[in-house]
Amino acid sequence: MSMPYLMIFLLLGKGFGFFNASFCSAGDNENPRRQLSNFTCPLDFRSQRELMINNLQRLAFVDVPTECQAIVHSTRLIRSYYLKSTGYFYPPFNTSDACWNSYLDLVHEFIPEFNLQSTCGFNAGLIAQGCLNVSTQSQFETLITNSELQDIRLSCNQSLADNSSCASCLSTLSRVQTAHFTGPGVSNTSDCASYPYVYAAAVANRDGPTDSNTVRCLLSISFDPRNSHAKKKHLTEMWWGLAWCTCGLFGGVVIVWFISRRKKRLIKRKSKWKRNMAHDEMVSHLEMEMSSVNSAITKFTIEEIKKATNNFSRDKIIGMGGYANVYKGILEDRTMVALKRFKNCSAIGDANFAHEVEVFASVRHANIVTLRGYCTTAAPAEGCQRIIVCDLVQNGSLHDHLFQPGKKKLSWPVRQKIAIGTARGLAYLHFGLNPAVIHRDVKASNILLDEAFEPKLADFGLAKFTPDGFSHLSTKVAGTLGYVSPEYALYGQLTEKSDVYSFGVVLLELLSGKEAFTSADNGETSLLTDWAWSLVREHRTLAVIDETMPELGPPDIMEKYILVAVLSSHPLSQARPTMNQIVKLLETDSLIPSIPDR
Repeated sequence: MSMPYLMIFLLLGKGFGFFNASFCSAGDNENPRRQLSNFTCPLDFRSQRELMINNLQRLAFVDVPTECQAIVHSTRLIRSYYLKSTGYFYPPFNTSDACWNSYLDLVHEFIPEFNLQSTCGFNAGLIAQGCLNVSTQSQFETLITNSELQDIRLSCNQSLADNSSCASCLSTLSRVQTAHFTGPGVSNTSDCASYPYVYAAAVANRDGPTDSNTVRCLLSISFDPRNSHAKKKHLTEMWWGLAWCTCGLFGGVVIVWFISRRKKRLIKRKSKWKRNMAHDEMVSHLEMEMSSVNSAITKFTIEEIKKATNNFSRDKIIGMGGYANVYKGILEDRTMVALKRFKNCSAIGDANFAHEVEVFASVRHANIVTLRGYCTTAAPAEGCQRIIVCDLVQNGSLHDHLFQPGKKKLSWPVRQKIAIGTARGLAYLHFGLNPAVIHRDVKASNILLDEAFEPKLADFGLAKFTPDGFSHLSTKVAGTLGYVSPEYALYGQLTEKSDVYSFGVVLLELLSGKEAFTSADNGETSLLTDWAWSLVREHRTLAVIDETMPELGPPDIMEKYILVAVLSSHPLSQARPTMNQIVKLLETDSLIPSIPDR
């Protein structure tokens, strides 16, 4: 488990002392909620304060969406304890502000630079907002069917220490979650999707939320259960072990030196045989991965690729990323191409490469970058090579034109053209393919522009195929901060509406000339979606428009585009239109639906 997850867990109360004594009686389960004070929070966050002081370190966030999701996982642990102790999924609504303020005070005491509200978009509803009018254990058991309840008890009422028992329980809970806690009418501002998991940890599992294996499996939280005495003992043992290792190291070096001299000749004899075996295994593995790729796609030789890129010359690099570099090249027919050269040639890298080629090969649309072909080789002389060849889009990205200093400002007709083209490309991915494709990384830098400023969606490295009606629940969030939808960033719920949210953010960038996410010197973060909504709510919609735009459009049309952007980036997924509906709104005189309050 990563250190941020551990620190967040400790912050929320590692000692499991979350509740005041007056609410821990099993006989008082499901007492009338009005008995609880309007001013007292039943979640005692400070009961383990001394323990937290000994364990907390300053929390450094590397991936904000993942850290926000970690906090959600930790609140599920709190709610699980509360459910087990009181029979309620969440505390009374009239105590929500008290609980939220107590929680914020504790967070700020140890992590003053981390603002849960501005960074993650959290509010008191995270702790005290219900879902589907289900607030008690009995209401949950009434909502689901008897067979589902029986399945939960059978599959989850066991130790979840091993992977098979955990997987069996999670599979059952996932079916219940999909059947009752996702889809239209289900709020994604509260953690609806967690209800089956919180219930299982608190009620169905025999070990309950005090068990580390239960928490790890059902709530995605791991922690070190050792107390401070055990840690001191472990540290002493570690130093003794280190001393013995140091003593043995000197003698070991002498022995290894002597043996290594005798083995050098044998290693040389085997090295050539191993290289040949590795080559055969890599070729066989990749051929299996690529067996499903469209046979109409050209397979280039490594010689053709090296010639096109002048042997991968550094001056041909036009883009660099964590898992691939992009080169500019010229094929023998004088066609200009972009070549994406993958860095990871492991088995995982082969799977990622085959996946992206498979997605690319299934797509043919004017507003999506066209795949020309690919190249694979694992010959010892060339090394491992995984390369995708696409048409070169030579006018840069939308991000370049909006935010790169010195670039000429885009006029309204050009911005309108880019908005409509991007919407058409995403609508094709969602409704023109079977299965549909969720891009997952829609952002300004992944929208390329040709010489006529026609937009083309690029980079399908994170894309996912999804059958009709499929809602993907993931514990690992992918995407870019500022563009990721709340339900995906916080709860791992991935649908086509996640792309719609990202499109709404890009459209706001296009209209305003402002970036999706900014950080001030004092550590405060600012989201473009919040800023735009505040102007719309104040009836100052046209104030969103970029003041430096050289040629403005009709005010009513520009206002309509702003409202489409705000609606598309609404935090409630069910409030967002589909991409097909967005295309119709942008291209016709259709009326904009009313925008729900946030």
